[in-house]
Amino acid sequence: MTTTPHSPRLLLLSTVALAVTGVALLGVPHGQGQSALASTAHAATDPSSAAAVPSASKPTAGTAPSATSAASPPSAVESALPPHGEGVAGDPAIQRNLEAAWPADLPAGDEQELLSSGRALLRADATGVGHAKWPEAFPDSGQAVAPAFATARFRIQAAIARRDGSPDKAVVHLVWAGMDRGGTFTDLRITDWFFTRTIKKGAATWTPQPRT
Repeated sequence: MTTTPHSPRLLLLSTVALAVTGVALLGVPHGQGQSALASTAHAATDPSSAAAVPSASKPTAGTAPSATSAASPPSAVESALPPHGEGVAGDPAIQRNLEAAWPADLPAGDEQELLSSGRALLRADATGVGHAKWPEAFPDSGQAVAPAFATARFRIQAAIARRDGSPDKAVVHLVWAGMDRGGTFTDLRITDWFFTRTIKKGAATWTPQPRT
């Protein structure tokens, strides 16, 4: 039996923060590295910072997809580059830390199916492209929805799929980056997509759950 962490969102936020800190310190002068470490350590341990990560369960509605509220941007974004300057080069470290924080607990085939679906769902939710392919997740996909994020700057930094309390339930944790309609680029956004195992035409498949 796999034990689910008591505070998965806090652990995910801390893991991402520590991963980015490690990468960032490799590329900055000694004095600045110590300052960045102190700043990130505070963000990872301060309860107010953890509370700033919003729930990923708000529905896509109106003119902004729910991915807009999936994670709040850091307090200071000075340019179109990630706040800590790691860019794409830092993504593998985030992925490794996520995998270390939550050891794999799903069959390889299920994990790959969930990761593929989770990435596609997040892209559809954030950019508005592909809603029609997921009627279970976007029941109002026939309505016109203005995308919250540009497809050109959208990037999934890391993703893992794990059980969610039972063999027939799973969650895909995603860390991603994107530029919103206002032109602000932010990385380390966090979104969760939940799935249940269902039987269709005699075969088991993972079905995404709509946001409520």
